[in-house]
Amino acid sequence: MSNTEISTITATLLAAKKAKGVTFTDLEQAIGRDEVWIAAVLYRQASASDEEASKILQILGLSEDLVPELTASSVKGLGPVVPTDPLIYRFYEIMQVYGMPMKEVIHEKFGDGIMSAIDFTLDIEKVVDPKGDRVKVTMNGKFLPYKKW
Repeated sequence: MSNTEISTITATLLAAKKAKGVTFTDLEQAIGRDEVWIAAVLYRQASASDEEASKILQILGLSEDLVPELTASSVKGLGPVVPTDPLIYRFYEIMQVYGMPMKEVIHEKFGDGIMSAIDFTLDIEKVVDPKGDRVKVTMNGKFLPYKKW
């Protein structure tokens, strides 16, 4: 699947969400999980529990038959190609420009290691600004030092 295609299950979930007029914030409030995590479940980048999957499907008016789709092991990543969607590409571009500087600053502050994408949260906020609203993205991952053996 290319980074511009979405799975059939994701298309079904997003269509139902749109038809019901439900936002990710609505789902967050109903399920008690962050809106970004819920979006990741819909895109099959995260796995829900049976209870979480049932709640999502109930809110979207979809059959419980889809619970196994939302609880199955997720498929991570966009694939090996450069993203073509402009918004996703900007994050790719940010990493191309600032990735090495970020790595150096992290290593300077923490030592040799990585930021976990497993023990991790991602928050997206709208910051109202008279010059044009801004997107605030906060990534918060546990530092994992490289092990010596």
